[in-house]
Amino acid sequence: MSEQQQQHHVEDLYADASHWHVNAGDETIHAKRIGGRFRNYRWYGSSLWILFFITPFFRWNEQQAILFDIPHRQFHLWALTIWPQDVWMLSLILILLAITLFAVTAIAGRVWCGYFCFQSVWTDWFTWLEDKIEGNPIQRRRLDAAAWSMRKVKLKTYKHSLWLVISLLTAFSFTAYFADVYALWQSYISLEAPLIAWVTLGTIVLCTYVFAGFMREQVCFWLCPYARIQSVMIDKDTELPTYDVARGEPRGKLRAQDSASHGDCIDCRLCVGVCPTGVDIREGLSEGCITCGLCIDACDSIMDKVNRPRGLIRYASQKEMQGIDLPPLFKRPRVITYAIVLCLSLGGIIYGLSHIPPVELSVIHERQPLFIQMSDGSILNKYTIKAVNKTPHTLEFQLRITGLDAVKIKLPDGDSIKLEAKGTIPFHVYLRAKPDQLKQARTKIVFILESNNTNDKIKLKKKSVFIGPGR
Repeated sequence: MSEQQQQHHVEDLYADASHWHVNAGDETIHAKRIGGRFRNYRWYGSSLWILFFITPFFRWNEQQAILFDIPHRQFHLWALTIWPQDVWMLSLILILLAITLFAVTAIAGRVWCGYFCFQSVWTDWFTWLEDKIEGNPIQRRRLDAAAWSMRKVKLKTYKHSLWLVISLLTAFSFTAYFADVYALWQSYISLEAPLIAWVTLGTIVLCTYVFAGFMREQVCFWLCPYARIQSVMIDKDTELPTYDVARGEPRGKLRAQDSASHGDCIDCRLCVGVCPTGVDIREGLSEGCITCGLCIDACDSIMDKVNRPRGLIRYASQKEMQGIDLPPLFKRPRVITYAIVLCLSLGGIIYGLSHIPPVELSVIHERQPLFIQMSDGSILNKYTIKAVNKTPHTLEFQLRITGLDAVKIKLPDGDSIKLEAKGTIPFHVYLRAKPDQLKQARTKIVFILESNNTNDKIKLKKKSVFIGPGR
């Protein structure tokens, strides 16, 4: 490459860099709202969040259907109650959600961000209200730049009041997943809610109001890690909103006399004007692109007006843009790997849910002392048993021991063990055996707990040892 060619190459790089613009928060993005297919998809996706507000009011068996009761260490999900002993399933659920997100990103980019993410959805709601109250983007910019007047104060107060109402409803709905919703309402209204409830409410209100009302796309750019790591999740097969450079360039304004020398892009910048993060899709993939597809709606509307075919901006992979056929999903190694991990996680969750025991049992042998030799020569061992009754009914059990003949059992309350509904009961059990019964210093035994309920028989086994003096 000659010196002159190198100089031109450097100038081209600087020219490309001058087009690349990421809003660092020095200006407010006022995106134009435009109708279309992908705009409707965003409304459909955001409408699912209505469940977030109404789900705490659903009841099941006279209690809240979904309740994360942290003080009592119980997670109620309709008819299912998850205890700390079953928390291993939570890790599988988190893995399942993460792998699902990775798989969807590998196939179709950041569709979670564009259609379902709470930050994008709440920002969309806030800006919709802003558009209805203050007007279109041009009118909003003029209002922001104008001096304070009664009209401006009225519009701003109305807008921010509605923002705060949405933030308050969001915060209350979030808090209601951790306490009974009706009792929570009463405690807030009567000002008798505990400090942690007030702190949680205030924190969520503040975060919702600031993030969705003021920071908006800045959360996607600088706070959300997903935008940073998406580049390792996508590949040349991933379908993303893509500008067709070969068809659109060189750009030029719509003029009859020179239209033949330009591409289909008339440089109207409507694709930039509707983007909620303010990126220019024509400059290539940006970390600010949330794959919402609004730029596609905007470009298609312009193509219809200038009598040119749609699809100048469309969902397409890099291979498709190069004229290469897209391979099927089952031939993509990354998708196959995600699918295997997803299936394993889902299988583990299904197995765990179908095999949650109604009663958990743990047996701990006393360590100090390991055994006591009584005055009649018999050997006494002490055990601590923790039994968790996960059912909504009181259960009564009988305890017996196998592995050691003629051992005597002493329970705290007679011959049976009573477990209250949804409760944990620790109690002590004493086993007593004669020295001639012990063949060795450590004898393996099994605790067997059987319910007296004939309708739904529950039988639990737990291995332990009986320790005595060595021979």
